[in-house]
Amino acid sequence: MADLLKLATAGSVDDGKSTLVGRLLYDTKSVLADQMEAVERATVGGGDPDLSLLVDGLRSEREQGITIDVAYRYFATPRRSFVMADTPGHVQYTRNTVTGASTAQLAVLLVDARHGVVEQTRRHVAVMGLLRVPRLVLAVNKMDLVDHDENTFWRIAKEFTGLTDALGYGEDAVTAIPVSAKQGDNVVLPSGNTPWYEGPTLLDHLEAVPVEGADHDAPLRFPVQYVVRPRTDAHPDYRGYAGLVAAGTVRVGDEVDVLPDGQRTRVEGIDTFDGELRAAHVGQSVVLRLADDLGVARGTLLAAPGAPEPVTEFDATVAWLHEKPLRPGARLLLKHGTRTVQAIVGAVTHRLDTESLALVEDPGELVINDMGRVSLTVSEPLPLDGYDEVAATGSFLLVDPQAGDTLAAGLVGRSVLAATLDGRGGPGQLG
Repeated sequence: MADLLKLATAGSVDDGKSTLVGRLLYDTKSVLADQMEAVERATVGGGDPDLSLLVDGLRSEREQGITIDVAYRYFATPRRSFVMADTPGHVQYTRNTVTGASTAQLAVLLVDARHGVVEQTRRHVAVMGLLRVPRLVLAVNKMDLVDHDENTFWRIAKEFTGLTDALGYGEDAVTAIPVSAKQGDNVVLPSGNTPWYEGPTLLDHLEAVPVEGADHDAPLRFPVQYVVRPRTDAHPDYRGYAGLVAAGTVRVGDEVDVLPDGQRTRVEGIDTFDGELRAAHVGQSVVLRLADDLGVARGTLLAAPGAPEPVTEFDATVAWLHEKPLRPGARLLLKHGTRTVQAIVGAVTHRLDTESLALVEDPGELVINDMGRVSLTVSEPLPLDGYDEVAATGSFLLVDPQAGDTLAAGLVGRSVLAATLDGRGGPGQLG
């Protein structure tokens, strides 16, 4: 059975991202015949079909000429299946990029060969660094418009890798590929127009890159979503705790801590609709039965022994996603796993300048699309991990208590997002 790669695409307006995605779908034969017929009819002036129309399906997108929401595309090859989050390009919709990249194992970032790395490229790379997307692909698109010039490609690749180096990405985590989405060069098939390029095509790379499961090797984290009490004659005393294994593995007989209370018990059974299991892994939805009758409710976290002590005050990096600015003193709701508590913003200590990658101290506020550092106080102790150690329990959402809108995505602990030059001229981190 082919494995699954979750990827995100990002690029500035008019970099050709929709055409690239359309090319991938078309050349991998992931497009239905009636879809292609519709594209051919809609292509202005006839000629070669406009493959961007395969993905710009919303009327408002076509009218504005930009993609304004995250669209998920599915395709497969004999070697691998893919779920692709196609994110918007306009700076106004950077918050949607956060959504698309939040579960990605790899991100494809497009730049126009004529323009190179621009501010929105930097912003997108910062988002990928913030969310710890493990691998990046730089697709230098529209190489046909610069006569497939080798020097242009390597100049852009060098500037891009300088940026990713500063954000903590190693050499093996970044791959640069010269492409022409419109002509199909190096997207699925190798191009004779770039004899100087000896690397893989985009699809070859996507098929071969190692898939890294988020939090697979992390210690167990199981946020309880629902307490199961069927009260049937067959099971009069049944009590189980339903949820998703957010990190690690749980096995029958394992000891677990009940957080934030700190009590310890043992896993007596693992139930599913299809029967009992001996073990459950990250990403599986199961019901756990515990050896002791403890005060476990929705929002409780079952964790492997040794989890950090729950806290009520902490610092975090946030990506601010709302039109209303974030200022000190704001009273919000914080959603962590299956638990929601009240929170107060103590201070906005830093903002990341995505153009220079410098930290602006005491900015006073964060506005939409800003990324920065804040201090938070919550009404109840939360069992937080550092995002570096366990992403599932090192991340949270900030929510408007009145409207219910999601205001920010947050990460606990140090963040490569905020890498900047320290006093010795090397890459530093906001911690």
